Amino acid sequence: MNQVIVHPERCVGCMQCMAACATAHSRTLQLYSAIRETPLPKPRIHVGVGLYDEGFPNRCRHCNPAPCMLACLPGAIYRDLRTETVLIDPDRCINCASCAMACPFGVIRYHEDSSAPPKKAVAIKCDNCMERQQQGLMPACVEVCKSGALTFEDPARALKRKTDQVSQS
Repeated sequence: MNQVIVHPERCVGCMQCMAACATAHSRTLQLYSAIRETPLPKPRIHVGVGLYDEGFPNRCRHCNPAPCMLACLPGAIYRDLRTETVLIDPDRCINCASCAMACPFGVIRYHEDSSAPPKKAVAIKCDNCMERQQQGLMPACVEVCKSGALTFEDPARALKRKTDQVSQS
């Protein structure tokens, strides 16, 4: 099963992935109208700055086992067994932040979202663009990444390619 693979050495810090992610999780699915929505759509991928001012795309790794899922008091975080994606049920989230404290990658944020009950801040993280994948599309962040810092591929194939590159260096 394909997953989003992060290649931080290729990131140029353009943050197009963040804009595409927020748009893909908006009600209108169009950037022009999404910036006028309430609540304002937020990205589930975040580009940070590395040690040498390089970009670093940070997103959920859908760990197995998932520390966030184990720490979730109301059981709002669960794994879709078909896709191996860790998801959050916004109706069950009580905004306790246990998941954010348990996440080793710091990717869980809290804010209002169009998928959540109105005026309720909930835990939000990458959902692998499940709706886009059901339509045969790749995740929005990968689609817009022109530098190849984000790819959508089989993790075993990506690891083998990296191993082969390192062994030939």
